[in-house]
Amino acid sequence: MNRRESLKALGLTTVGTGLLLESCKQGDSKKQTLTENAEKQKLPGVQDFEHARNNRLNSERFFDDHEMATISILSDIIIPKDEFSESASTTGVPDFIEFMVKDIPAYKIPMRGGLKWLDIQCLKRYNHVFIECDAKEQLEMLDEIAYPNKAEPAMQQGVTFFSLIRNLTASGFFTSEIGVKDIGYVGNKPEFWDGVPPDVLKQYGFTGED
Repeated sequence: MNRRESLKALGLTTVGTGLLLESCKQGDSKKQTLTENAEKQKLPGVQDFEHARNNRLNSERFFDDHEMATISILSDIIIPKDEFSESASTTGVPDFIEFMVKDIPAYKIPMRGGLKWLDIQCLKRYNHVFIECDAKEQLEMLDEIAYPNKAEPAMQQGVTFFSLIRNLTASGFFTSEIGVKDIGYVGNKPEFWDGVPPDVLKQYGFTGED
């Protein structure tokens, strides 16, 4: 099982435990549009009080621009664009994570603390915060926290943070339209029916012109 397949399984498992729905931030105008669309669209099966709460959470902002940029890069490292689908940020994962930390406040401190921890570690090693490091430095840093069984004890805070953002990224990606297609799920599709097959008609004594 390759990394992408592992993340598919992880995403589906996490969704099964309750994490659901909700792109890389490409400017305030896009974010505003997403918010406005969310206010207009009431999801099927959602009660009025739930729709009102979703709108309220969508109107609030938790992460600042720097944090959102870091989340966008991290999500694209976790699920990059490949020959089958787009990258995590393209499918709206950063906005999904922003929504989830507001929906589940217990994520706020671990996420903000983890982002700060990552920047401090990068400043100590490379004299740059994470988003200003080059790709080699970013991967070098993440290699130390992406594999819990291999990580040094001193990296435990980073391991916990990376596990959380990896779970959220997988949940956001594999509940997006692109992510669902990446899994291969096609759902129910209408079929064309052109009547009873000729051999069945013949079996029961009909010609098809009866």
